[in-house]
Amino acid sequence: MPFTPASPALKRFTVIDLTRVRSGPTCVRQLADWGANVIKVELPEAMDAAEGPGGPRHGSDFQNLHRNKRALTLNLKSPEGLAVLKRLIEKADVVVENFRPDVKDRLGIDYKSLSAINPQLVYASISGFGQDGPYAKRPGFDQIAQGMGGLMSITGKPGEGPMRVGIPIADLTAGLYCALGIMVALLARDEIGEGQWVQTSLLQAQIAMLDFQATRWLIDGEVPPQAGNNHPTSIPTGVFETSDGYINLAVTGQVIWERFCRAVDAERWIEHPDYKTASLRSQNRDALGDDINAVLRTADSATWIDRFNEAGVPCGPINTIDKVFADPQVQHLEMAQSVTSKELGELKLVAQPIKMNKTPSALKVAPPERSEHSDEILQEFGYTPEEIAAFKSAGVV
Repeated sequence: MPFTPASPALKRFTVIDLTRVRSGPTCVRQLADWGANVIKVELPEAMDAAEGPGGPRHGSDFQNLHRNKRALTLNLKSPEGLAVLKRLIEKADVVVENFRPDVKDRLGIDYKSLSAINPQLVYASISGFGQDGPYAKRPGFDQIAQGMGGLMSITGKPGEGPMRVGIPIADLTAGLYCALGIMVALLARDEIGEGQWVQTSLLQAQIAMLDFQATRWLIDGEVPPQAGNNHPTSIPTGVFETSDGYINLAVTGQVIWERFCRAVDAERWIEHPDYKTASLRSQNRDALGDDINAVLRTADSATWIDRFNEAGVPCGPINTIDKVFADPQVQHLEMAQSVTSKELGELKLVAQPIKMNKTPSALKVAPPERSEHSDEILQEFGYTPEEIAAFKSAGVV
């Protein structure tokens, strides 16, 4: 199958994908979905028969991470396999890897080695803790970064102990930050005339995502505590009970607070001595929450959501994942899109959350089978059918 770009936006760029598991594939998925010619390099099956930490190839997780790519197998521990990779690097624009820092040095595919072959190369690395420093050689996993990066200390209800969030947020954000860094490096290449080394880590990404919680410490000297479903600074914002479940409310600022009071027929709260100002509402948040829950329990979630939306009070249901994709706005946004796999048939995957009116992204190609495109990729880089056959016989591909 020849290269079929998912978008015209990045189709001029060739990306060599050496990544595994999640953070690296998340990064490369961004490039693939916007049209880059992504070549996913994996070990030959004989060297990698066991199921790895990325899960089964035909599992939903792998399928969602590796769409819009082509696949090539290479034994990078053999001189012949390494030579093939270096030929690919000569013409590539980007290489992305998430090995532990010492592994790429041992294989001879580190930034210094590959940029010597192609000075235009943008070399992107994701690690657990950074490419150097006291923790550089430690294995990095999402939950470890969530804990070390402070997120688990502010997630969950007070007094119930640290809590991880329900998605691998350090992995995902490290991948997104890396993709952003690659795009900056490609733009910078036009200015400075050469590529560069883009580095991020799960720990850095997790700390960056703390955002205002981090600055509460850095600027104000305040260590943020757990707040459960309550917003730490905007009150009342959080989860509230109705007669048939729960809804989210975001009553931020005095104007919206007064709209909210009128919407629940509690205008008395506007001048209430405990709730009159944002500061007072913060001091008395527990009592206010009890009062709000008592009112909201008198009607169901749908009734309150309709009323609050009409009044201009931010609110929303708390959906299970099936209800997310049944929501009419989500369907309008086309956040689930289909692609056809030769092995699995029609698959619904999570679409890109960005709309572009001239260079849109699409799910053009299902995730590849191992080595599915080895022959055509090697031919594109100048290898003859005889050379390819010899590589297969020697276990190079």
